[in-house]
Amino acid sequence: MAIARYKDLCIDSGPDETLGRFWAAALGLQFRADGEAGALEGTDPSQGVWMNVVPERKTVKHRVHLDVHCASVDELVERGASVLEPQAEHPERGWSVLADPEGGEFCAFVREPAELSDYRLYELVVDCARPRVVASWWADVLGADLGARVDQDWYWLENILGVPFEGWTFSPVPEPKTVKNRIHWDVLVDSVDDLTAAGATLLRGPAEDDAWSILADPEGNEFCAFVSGA
Repeated sequence: MAIARYKDLCIDSGPDETLGRFWAAALGLQFRADGEAGALEGTDPSQGVWMNVVPERKTVKHRVHLDVHCASVDELVERGASVLEPQAEHPERGWSVLADPEGGEFCAFVREPAELSDYRLYELVVDCARPRVVASWWADVLGADLGARVDQDWYWLENILGVPFEGWTFSPVPEPKTVKNRIHWDVLVDSVDDLTAAGATLLRGPAEDDAWSILADPEGNEFCAFVSGA
């Protein structure tokens, strides 16, 4: 039984609108200026992305990244992305690895026009030292099914209520998590205590000027929890 529901995404940003405007265009969302880094809005609240201004710059490879649909890699480059690994270097793969204007890695999947919609977010990908453990934990928390390629230690969530993208994947990497993730997700809960009882770590309770708690999953991935109706 689910104890949380997906709410939206947050992306850490520098102090201006550059990154937010890039991701609005890349994801097919509307950019809303707010005097800082902005916010992204879609046709459904679950498509929303909050741009979160932080003082620290990106220093390591993103441990959480987005996969996007696109008409071409060139269109993303024209909007401010740079190509890190073109698909031509790995013809067996179906994607190219790019960096956004602040260096955040993401993967681009080129689609035929008939396959494209205005909204372009394809998958959320989480690098893990223990992907089975982390994926199983989130499957339980969100009431989702768990898919797997056990031979590759690769896991994903299926049948997730309210998620505005096609896949949520947990992939193996050799390196441990070392810094705060620059992309995280928010969830709605009836009680934060349900998350800590399930094994989440409470990093910070609601502050005076906001209504959410900050927690970490069993591998330290930060996420925010909003209590429904609060």
